[in-house]
Amino acid sequence: MARSEVALSAPGKVLLAGGYLVLDRDHTGLVFGLDARIHVHVQKLPTSPGVVLSEIIVRSPQFKDAEWRYGYTESEEQGGIRVVQLKGHSTSTQSRNKFVETALAYALSYVSAISDEKIGSSSITIVADTDYYSHPDETGSTNAARFINFHVPITEAHKTGLGSSAALVTAFTAAVLAHYLNKDQLDLDSDVGRRRLHNIAQAAHCAAQGKVGSGFDVAAAVYGSCIYRRFSPSVLEGLGEVASPQFSARLRAVVDDSDPSNTWDMQIDKSNARIPQGLRLLMCDVDCGSETVGLVKKVLGWRKEKPEEASLLWATLQKGNEDLAKELKRLAQTDVQDYRNLKDIILTIRSLIREMSTKAEVPIEPTVQTSLLDACSKVSGVVGGVVPGAGGFDAIALLVEDQALPALQDLLGAYSSTTSADGGPAIGKVRLLSVKQDFHGLKSEATNIYGDWIR
Repeated sequence: MARSEVALSAPGKVLLAGGYLVLDRDHTGLVFGLDARIHVHVQKLPTSPGVVLSEIIVRSPQFKDAEWRYGYTESEEQGGIRVVQLKGHSTSTQSRNKFVETALAYALSYVSAISDEKIGSSSITIVADTDYYSHPDETGSTNAARFINFHVPITEAHKTGLGSSAALVTAFTAAVLAHYLNKDQLDLDSDVGRRRLHNIAQAAHCAAQGKVGSGFDVAAAVYGSCIYRRFSPSVLEGLGEVASPQFSARLRAVVDDSDPSNTWDMQIDKSNARIPQGLRLLMCDVDCGSETVGLVKKVLGWRKEKPEEASLLWATLQKGNEDLAKELKRLAQTDVQDYRNLKDIILTIRSLIREMSTKAEVPIEPTVQTSLLDACSKVSGVVGGVVPGAGGFDAIALLVEDQALPALQDLLGAYSSTTSADGGPAIGKVRLLSVKQDFHGLKSEATNIYGDWIR
């Protein structure tokens, strides 16, 4: 029987080291969870006595006109649950939300595969912590409300690069599963339950994106900070489309990892992803953003065209990334706060990233970001920083001693870049986000923390 009310959240992420390399199983990525979270609240949809609905309403009330209504039916030949957006309602948006729609179809199809209970109607609310999106009205503030109204349609919101789609799909899928399944069917607090959530969230996220990515962002959303080695894409190749014959059986086999000839082989190492006490991993929003897909396509094209050159550089980068993880862990295990070696490692990694930028002709660390990172690194107590993940004109990540925060905020409050370089936008205002590292992945939340956002 469906639970009356549940709420779960998943963290954002920052790929501190391993951008591009994490796409290849020969390499790893060092990814840290962040305390900015996507929350999903699910409750039964109130109806009048005697009225039976097959409708699920999804709202994202921080944005204008962000409501999607879905009908759902069980497909023939065990094809799972077909989800169809219902248009024409006065409060609903007419645009699709492919991540919500796909996650809903996958979650309901899995529910139908393992439970005989009828799937009832529900109301789902998505709420994002403030720092997931740029919001100029709050510049300079690190004490803004946890949830704010962004006053724009979701299609016009500027992301800050914290991994919102992966956190959304993970939290959304988890909340739907927790609402419709009891703990005997799926216990998300258990190792097995968490693994199954990872598998279905990866499958749904890949389907929504239209490609099989590395999955580090979903792994961080489920498990939190870790050193991640990707899964083999073949594990999802035979899954097929929702509503195709036997889809629910194939989905269950993938989620439960029950096919010995097609197993999940990702590696998630939480014990070696550490930040020393006294250091914070912080993010700066430059409110420009990059088209990650375009950057990745160009880098992979260079790697295909010049495999020997790329393999040598990637092997050197992998060594630098491993050195970074080891030094962070070493510092976390000692009381000595000598960050000189850590600073040198970061500078080496940045140099290699710029070399890859030049060879691939891609602005992974654009010159405007180089100037910003260099300026931040000159502040006493700032150990160093990188343009994380795929790079480009996006948020930067900094490792900072606690006492350096006031001076860093003063620098960023006055910082601006008036010249555009590398074919991208200039940096205007820079905002220090209030996020920091969070080693936890998916979490259950109290259902009463959302106030008037839930209706």
